[in-house]
Amino acid sequence: MILPDRKIREEILIEPFSEKSLQPAGYDLRVGREAMVSGRFVNVEREGKVVIPPKTHALILTLERVKLPDDVMGDMKLRSSLAREGLLGSFAWVDPGWDGNLTLAVFNGSDSEIELAYGERFVQIAFIRLEEPAQNPYRGSYQGSQHLTPSKRRKRTE
Repeated sequence: MILPDRKIREEILIEPFSEKSLQPAGYDLRVGREAMVSGRFVNVEREGKVVIPPKTHALILTLERVKLPDDVMGDMKLRSSLAREGLLGSFAWVDPGWDGNLTLAVFNGSDSEIELAYGERFVQIAFIRLEEPAQNPYRGSYQGSQHLTPSKRRKRTE
């Protein structure tokens, strides 16, 4: 079952919470204070925006910290207005038990720059209740993230 707005407000810890971001069946996560564009760190809070050049990969930190109970997972989708401009996103499930800010990967597939303002809504997360609490909720290496976190996957040496 996907949680409606009332249940999101009651059961999911989102901080800072914005009523403008609450949707009937989800919550719009906003652009946070840090980003990385083509390997270059961007202080989005200070600069007020992050600019993603054409055909370029970027990592964006969410403004919100999201804490999920052990019986709820998250599914994220890029806001359609940004997809219509050529922004693509690849997002993993947010596992039950997750707690932290999310680092999300996007790619500008268009021929024009795409600018995201600090605090702009860019990804919607829907919360899905599991049939029962997860036996092994998330406790992985990204747990508790508060800053932009590049991949922690080990590079293969051949």
